[in-house]
Amino acid sequence: MATQKSSLPIVQTTSGALLGREKGGVFLFNGIPYAAPPTGENRFKRAMPVEPWDDIRDATRFGPAAPQIPSGGMTDNVQVRWNEDCLFLNVCTPSVEQLKRPVLVWIHGGAYRTGQGAIPWYNGSSFAANGNIVVVSINYRLGALGFTDLSEFGEDFATSGINGTLDQITALEWVRDNIENFGGDPDQVTIAGESAGGFSVTTLLGSDRAQGLFHRAIPQSGAAHHTLTKTTGQQVTRLFMEELNAYDLQHIQAASVLDILEAQQRTSAAFEKTGLGNGVQAFYPVEGNEVIPKSLLAAIQSGVGAGVPVLTGTNKDEASLFIFQEVNPSQLNEQVEGLGGGPELIAAYKKIYPAATTTEIAIAISTDFTFKVPAIRLAEARQAVGAETHLYQFDWESRTGHLKATHALEIPFAFNTLQSAGVKLFIGDGPLPQALADDMHQTWTTFIKGQRLDWPGYDTARRATMHFNTTSHLVENGELDILNAWQALR
Repeated sequence: MATQKSSLPIVQTTSGALLGREKGGVFLFNGIPYAAPPTGENRFKRAMPVEPWDDIRDATRFGPAAPQIPSGGMTDNVQVRWNEDCLFLNVCTPSVEQLKRPVLVWIHGGAYRTGQGAIPWYNGSSFAANGNIVVVSINYRLGALGFTDLSEFGEDFATSGINGTLDQITALEWVRDNIENFGGDPDQVTIAGESAGGFSVTTLLGSDRAQGLFHRAIPQSGAAHHTLTKTTGQQVTRLFMEELNAYDLQHIQAASVLDILEAQQRTSAAFEKTGLGNGVQAFYPVEGNEVIPKSLLAAIQSGVGAGVPVLTGTNKDEASLFIFQEVNPSQLNEQVEGLGGGPELIAAYKKIYPAATTTEIAIAISTDFTFKVPAIRLAEARQAVGAETHLYQFDWESRTGHLKATHALEIPFAFNTLQSAGVKLFIGDGPLPQALADDMHQTWTTFIKGQRLDWPGYDTARRATMHFNTTSHLVENGELDILNAWQALR
């Protein structure tokens, strides 16, 4: 049930009534708790139900983000308001009339260590106003608090290595049970996310535990290769306990959040030095539990999620965001060895890109290892079980420095938020590339609504990929040389 008095909408949820606000012709409900605070005795345990409230709850302000330390990168260099009590979501809707509109649930990125649903780039107002879509953005537990495998301490902690993902599932269950009162249709839910958000989308796609909670999926720059085996997850746990100087459950539970965050950073650095991750970082989702009982890609290859249409893709120069200094030949050799390759891989890339500098080769190899090849492997796995998958590549180049088509650059185009805070730093000076934003935003809208896209689904005969740029165009079999270079490794 929903009511609206002037510009102050009130919506009833399963936990109680919420007061929202109107802004720019759409209605916003922010800081909605979808689970109980994961604090105290609930720390490192699966999300628990919200305690209902009797009064009308003010939902006009975003809730705090999950505990985090900004990494200092271009997309993550501002201190955020965080709290261990962080399981909140936000709803943006054209109106609260119960008209069963399509729903987009956005899962933020940030390497599973930073980020929040309140970032201005994720503003759903354009989807709501122009596409008649209800948009939900969520927070979930990050880093050590969301993904430390403490299952050795008993059944209460059986899901501790995957709790951040279970938070996402709990948020989707909230959407299923409540979104109709915000004007949405629980049977038309699309999940989407970028980077770790994209990893999250494919994790949910390959999890039997999440099936039925969503009906379409858009993993941007994130595929099915970014989880930790049970053994590796336990190795991360041992490193974390050493860094925290906590060797039993009591001491881990009693540690301050700041001590946990600082130990998390040291653990991540120590884990990277071990070379055990093979491109995957510490505090990623851990396999061997009710959410990911086996390899994620194996689950997708067996047909899990095959009934869910997928729109997925990557950016041409993803790794330029992370490789921002000149790379010399010795460093390139070390990088490639760390990925399990050798001189033959470098030689293959020099043949593919004969005019590229050593730094550009390093960026291309890192981009393809982490993002592009996994996206293609996901599409191939889904084709084998008859699943519908559409592949894209974002090619538009930033006018800032060496970034080109860097990681995360496509987000304000897909959301049509080019004028949001921080975007200009990414795209650089000059006229706004609004025509491309219109094109991508309309494509995302079309997919979310379940309508037909302008290019065929992915198959290994044509490998059709839509390349988004000032003039977008379809490319067929455009990545064969790259796939051949990686054939022995991925």
